[in-house]
Amino acid sequence: MSTPRLTGSVISSAEDVVRARRLVVKIGSSSLTTLDGGISVPALERLVDALQVLRARGTDVVLVSSGAVAAGLSPLALNGRPQDLSGKQAAAAVGQGLLLAHYSRTFGEYGAVVAQLLLTVEDLIRRTQYTNALRSIERLLSMGAVPIINENDAVATHEIRFGDNDRLAALTANLIHADGLILLSDVDALYDGPPQEGGRPIARVDGPQDLADVRLGGTGGAGLGTGGMVTKVGAAEISTANGIPAMLTSAERAVELFAGRPVGTFFASRGRRRGARSAWLTHLAHTEGRLVIDAGAVRAVVQGRRSLLPAGITGCEGIFEASDPVDVVGPDGVVVARGIASYSSTELPRMLGRTTAQLAEEMGPDYDRPVIHTDVMVRLPGR
Repeated sequence: MSTPRLTGSVISSAEDVVRARRLVVKIGSSSLTTLDGGISVPALERLVDALQVLRARGTDVVLVSSGAVAAGLSPLALNGRPQDLSGKQAAAAVGQGLLLAHYSRTFGEYGAVVAQLLLTVEDLIRRTQYTNALRSIERLLSMGAVPIINENDAVATHEIRFGDNDRLAALTANLIHADGLILLSDVDALYDGPPQEGGRPIARVDGPQDLADVRLGGTGGAGLGTGGMVTKVGAAEISTANGIPAMLTSAERAVELFAGRPVGTFFASRGRRRGARSAWLTHLAHTEGRLVIDAGAVRAVVQGRRSLLPAGITGCEGIFEASDPVDVVGPDGVVVARGIASYSSTELPRMLGRTTAQLAEEMGPDYDRPVIHTDVMVRLPGR
């Protein structure tokens, strides 16, 4: 008899993972590579074998896989991970195809087809693009394929990128309404301190208070990846804040986890699901400037959930263009919201404190609109 599948709201422990309807699984570079930097085919095959246990049970699996840069090192005769952006892009461009070929062959042994999706931040913050990404993933899953996602390192820039696949996985889980996020690393759990110094594993995290005394430095593995335990915990916090529970364990213990055994660290969900753009603005957006607003505007924007109008802005800081993310700051200096600016920092100073009607009359109809529309603004927690 098949195990009944659940929805994310009732996944409350590692044991519930076996009954999930849909999971995003992230695997790190350190779990897929050899000591000399190439792809470890046996490690990749063990991962696919474990994921097939989930798929055979009826769970939709979306895999977020690191390893493209590492896979490209040997073919390009590189001795280590490049430090410059163009070097990383070159290695990723070469390695991505090699990595997918290994996945295609290994999943193919189970009769499964894999599909590659390379995403950038813009794909998950612009409505048309993230809607298309969601439709593509949904269609692939309905056809029995395994979507394999990675950041498009070959074209991503320093200024607008996820930075690591842990955070990409957290946003992907939010995008596809997953029931859970699984973070597989080279460490079997989150420890309250370095294991070599007597740190103990933490079985469950219900909120930030459970992390107050955790020393994250040194609890992550070393290797060819860009992340570490800090980014994994950060990804788990993003996921749980968006209503999706997360699990952290090692790739070696994936089979035990997928069998419903209590391994690793479980992060309980504590928030509500957000749109992809709102999740990015809340957790990942690199802001280019700040708009200082008066007390009345704070009430309108936060309590009233209104758009930000120029009349309530008292100051403009930083250099930014229209469509850049900016922080919205109250008169006390506290950031109360974040959103996508409709105007650049060169346009705004002459607009401050004036109504949109006045601006439209003096400067033209294009200025009869908010500085930040409420649809592209998030109110930050606790405000």
